[in-house]
Amino acid sequence: MPAESSAPASASAPSFAMVPQEVLEHIAFFAATDGMLGPPAGIVPLLTLNRTTHDALAFHNNPYLYARIFAEKYDTDAPARRLGLAALPATALAEELQRRSLVLKRIRARTDSRAPDAAADKHLGRILWTAFLMVLENDGRNERQLREYARMHDWLREYLFDAHGASQVFQTIRVADRWITETEQMSLALWLFWYLLQPEDYLKNDALFRTVSGTLKVIALGAHKYPSCYPDWVDFIPRGAPHVPTVVKHYSSELRLVAPPAAPAAILAYLTLVNKLSASLSTDHQNYQKPIVPQLDVDRTLHTSAERDCEWARLRNLAEPKILLRPTMAGAFTPGSLEGVWEGVFTYTEFTSYAGLLSGGPPSVLQRGLVAQHRQTIKVREWHFVAPEPDPDAPPPADPPRPLGPGNPSRGYVPDGIEISEHSDRLEILLAGNRRPVVYLSWAAVKKQGLQARVQDVFLTGEGHSAWGEFQLVGRVRPSDGYISLSKEYTDGDRGKWLYRAYMFGTTNGNLAGRWRDTLSPAHVDGYEGTWVACRRR
Repeated sequence: MPAESSAPASASAPSFAMVPQEVLEHIAFFAATDGMLGPPAGIVPLLTLNRTTHDALAFHNNPYLYARIFAEKYDTDAPARRLGLAALPATALAEELQRRSLVLKRIRARTDSRAPDAAADKHLGRILWTAFLMVLENDGRNERQLREYARMHDWLREYLFDAHGASQVFQTIRVADRWITETEQMSLALWLFWYLLQPEDYLKNDALFRTVSGTLKVIALGAHKYPSCYPDWVDFIPRGAPHVPTVVKHYSSELRLVAPPAAPAAILAYLTLVNKLSASLSTDHQNYQKPIVPQLDVDRTLHTSAERDCEWARLRNLAEPKILLRPTMAGAFTPGSLEGVWEGVFTYTEFTSYAGLLSGGPPSVLQRGLVAQHRQTIKVREWHFVAPEPDPDAPPPADPPRPLGPGNPSRGYVPDGIEISEHSDRLEILLAGNRRPVVYLSWAAVKKQGLQARVQDVFLTGEGHSAWGEFQLVGRVRPSDGYISLSKEYTDGDRGKWLYRAYMFGTTNGNLAGRWRDTLSPAHVDGYEGTWVACRRR
């Protein structure tokens, strides 16, 4: 019997080109997201299979597929909350996937962390802004991409602290013994270093620890060179925008942003590393009598992107004069977030050493100087001026209630000569020459009545204690950027008055980080300053 003829294999075998579009997209999605970390490399073999499959899955032809891949690999709650869903169409998510894939691959390759040149420098801004915004939007996935795939912490260590680092921070401060000029890139890198910091990585290598802590020490304690806030701390209502914004492409938006000051990040990182030292450790001419208690909160698992909403608002506000110059709350401070008990430390250098800095001394003056510290506990009560509810049926009042105007910057923005009467549900403040007090409501009253959206000003009172004795606190929160300023006066009178200023980073699980300053020096000149940090008592 003659053998049966068989059809060509190409005619009988099923063709991948005949797979329905919907099924093909499912296959591509699972191939691209099989490994969560890194670019969606699993889709590449499908794109090279044949022309039909390529056309069906190509980036420009199918943004919805790449938007789904993005949402699987990265956190999307924060951008949806902050930018609105209208700013996140499928094309925007797809483009953001492409942009982040290129940036993360570049970070992983350490292409730009060392030996700066013109070709590398043009990429640094994009790398640092992309990574920084990813951290502010982190709900778990973004940090894994930066830490586990891109190894951003290794990139930052080279960029900031290597002798050949592209930032020139180490070369300028540690080798040339000169003050490095603060730049946007340096600030973003230091904030990323703090957000991704795992102190144990630096305790294993004594030389690395000395290099990193010594460099951070200069930026943290060099108050006359590295401000702890923008705009200047003297102005309760800023007189103008101090920085030219950077335009950053983020999803479908071109955002005007101003990077935060570098000093608070250096303070947090420096004191977190020092906190890990044993009581007897003395290194790099630093002498710490006891470890910092309580331990600063570096457990990133406690944080969600909502904890960073105020930091996001601060970036935007600093770039928008219409917001920055208004005397009303603008999202950079959450009413009620400062209420309660905080524990931390303040540090100080020898007065003669600091005087040498103000006289033109180089960074080595700080590096050689001793740093002392004291624990302190503060209890803060928030009081809120609530805007009157408008009555559409009544004419506006001739003399409506208004919050306090700008006060004395060396007294926490509190006007001089006022009388304060504190009650359980309200604070009454009587200005000199006035008969009617300005009334601020307690946080409990604001929350009970649901008045959070109408808060226009936050006044602060409180008390605390340190090794120097007990003290009273009074101050305010600057509305445009959430800058906290507290006048600290010891009750025994011998320790005098001091001004404590800080930003809050995070809310429920946040840290206070900033600087204290003497109140004898005029506000417009450099004074004697040190650092302080605190975290909420748990």
